[in-house]
Amino acid sequence: MSTDTIRIGIVGAGANTRLRHVPGFRALEGVELVGVVNRSRESSERAAAEFEIPRVFDSWQELVADDEVDAVMIGTWPNMHCEVTCAALEAGKHVMTEARMARSAAEARQMLACSQAHPDLVTQIVPSPFAFFCTDYVRGLIEEGFLGELRELVVIGADDGFQDTQAPLHWRQNREISGFNVLAMGILHEAALRWTPDPTRVFAQMTTFGPNRPDGPATIPDSVQVMTEIEGGARGLYHLSGIGLFGPGYHLHLYGSEGTIRVDLGGGTLMIGKVGDESLHEPQIPEEEQGDWRVEDEFIGAIRGTESIRLTDFTTGVKYMEFTEAVTRSAESSQPLDLPLVD
Repeated sequence: MSTDTIRIGIVGAGANTRLRHVPGFRALEGVELVGVVNRSRESSERAAAEFEIPRVFDSWQELVADDEVDAVMIGTWPNMHCEVTCAALEAGKHVMTEARMARSAAEARQMLACSQAHPDLVTQIVPSPFAFFCTDYVRGLIEEGFLGELRELVVIGADDGFQDTQAPLHWRQNREISGFNVLAMGILHEAALRWTPDPTRVFAQMTTFGPNRPDGPATIPDSVQVMTEIEGGARGLYHLSGIGLFGPGYHLHLYGSEGTIRVDLGGGTLMIGKVGDESLHEPQIPEEEQGDWRVEDEFIGAIRGTESIRLTDFTTGVKYMEFTEAVTRSAESSQPLDLPLVD
């Protein structure tokens, strides 16, 4: 496979697929986009014409079964990720699926089990894009003991994206489509997992301040608060909101016995400080430690055997799916829940 052309079929040419994946794959030598299928024949033909993709399929089942497709890019809503992923793997195709991994921990575990049954095939979840610019640098700081003992993790994802209750219902507000994940919880937690140990317990509350929409009720909350216990004894605090007018945006803060690391994920800035410093400061990140978006490169490199999947593998996906489901279960029961999640 290292010298062969890799032929990719697209199931669901959504916004991120158009913005990121199509140009990302087109930029790679020896990669071809050979087919596409959307929710309707008409939209499939539009996508094919827009991106000069030679074939249009009438169903995703037809695409994943086609012998001329080597790998499947799944850009659908989360409600289809599990079914299409497992079918593609059974058909002998490599799979990249858009985040969120699935709707539930059970679906995520099914996807992981199917990938483990086909170890020769590459599987990847499109990773949380947060903090690529400093991921490796911060990991290095932590490994060198910059924080000392981790004491607190603060995760903030609060904006006013769902403030307008007269706006149409978004798919992220529909549990049937989106599953247990709430707002940006999954991608924020995934980013935190790159730097912190796993949580061992969650205790959550949530509510919906704007449940009524012109085209139907919101079935996913728009305000969530979570407290966590983290392996090793640290504590975590999560604030997620879609109705925070002029909210603070997206942040990750790590507070340790010896130092502090604060990342403004939306603004793309890193601030750090050690015991004895007068204030936080912005470090100069060495060029070789500055990350960037290379998701498509990593997927194709893994297929060719020149690298492995770092961001994000299915095992990590199951972890953040278990976390997001545990948060909902905790809030609904008003009880803390232990992790890993037990059905």
